Amino acid sequence: MKHAFHVFVALVAAATMVYADNWPAWRGPTGQGHSDEKNLPLKWSAKENVKWKVPLANPGNSTPVIWGDKIFLTQANKDGTVRSLLCLARANGKLLWQKDVEYADKEKNWGGITYTNASAVTDGERVVACFASAGLYCYDFDGKELWKRTDLGKWEHQFGNGSSPVIYRDIVIQWCGPNETNMGRNFLIAVDKKTGKTVWEKDQHYGSWSTPLIASVNGQDQLILGMSRDVKGAADPQTGYLKGFDPKTGNEIWHCRGLNSYNYTSPLFANGIAVAMSGYGGSAIAVKLGGTGDITKDRLWLHPKNIQRVGSGAIVGDHCYMVDENGLPHCYELTTGKDLWNIEKRPGGSTWSSILVSGDRLYIQCQNGDTHVFAA
Repeated sequence: MKHAFHVFVALVAAATMVYADNWPAWRGPTGQGHSDEKNLPLKWSAKENVKWKVPLANPGNSTPVIWGDKIFLTQANKDGTVRSLLCLARANGKLLWQKDVEYADKEKNWGGITYTNASAVTDGERVVACFASAGLYCYDFDGKELWKRTDLGKWEHQFGNGSSPVIYRDIVIQWCGPNETNMGRNFLIAVDKKTGKTVWEKDQHYGSWSTPLIASVNGQDQLILGMSRDVKGAADPQTGYLKGFDPKTGNEIWHCRGLNSYNYTSPLFANGIAVAMSGYGGSAIAVKLGGTGDITKDRLWLHPKNIQRVGSGAIVGDHCYMVDENGLPHCYELTTGKDLWNIEKRPGGSTWSSILVSGDRLYIQCQNGDTHVFAA
């Protein structure tokens, strides 16, 4: 697993992209893992279809983000005392600059989870990186620090944290948590992207590792996030909620029951329907959006228990695709949740990554570094 994290590889297809095709955030421009590129390779090896590769000094679970001729990537050393944002040249992988943040306090972690699970986000002028308990940092494209927020508290959970920042208009929205201690907070915060000053802040009685999704529901922008009442892992499908907030104010618009504990994955949205998946216990739900308050009555389907899911799924047309921890993809009908097909034999190994959609293909990477491509 660490070998995959310590080498950054750019495939040949990436060299043919026009620089206007940016990948500015976790899961791309829409936050749902869709790429407009149609020429991504079907196979590669250590040499075949590889434009360049560079060694990385430390691991990180984040996704590279791209704007123009620059790539931004986070990493941290083994004990999390140094957490870094790297800027690489898109053409050849050359390190242009690196900004290190030191953090001396102990922070809980587990196994293959690093201290830089969150992906950076950029609007083309600035790049924002979340280093968990070490804070939220903003830099310009030359690496100059513009602002930082080191007053967001300590995020304490045995499985660390993973929510990436989201840029919405003139604000940066960050989910701060999860916390399983009585002293810790779970909260959403929005800060001015130019100054870092707080615009709004909302406490929650729930935990999450999920990155919020911005979606337009009947012409209204909403911030959608899955959360758990009991972050320690109860499998009761009444434990967790999918929630919708007004991103301009942080006020809750609606909530839907059905998720259970450990919400690692990011929500999905298409055709007026939101889909969310839990980790531990693996429940999955779909709900028709448009209502306010408790909209559990508008839930279209609920799968109460499945194999744990860490990576986020994808919606293509009328189908919803999910991948479980064993690396097995599943295809469900979006409106009914009917299981249309699944792969019963493990193709490659344990999977924490999220699905990448390119045309009619699904790209799924395993923790051993192998990538499997399926027809959507």
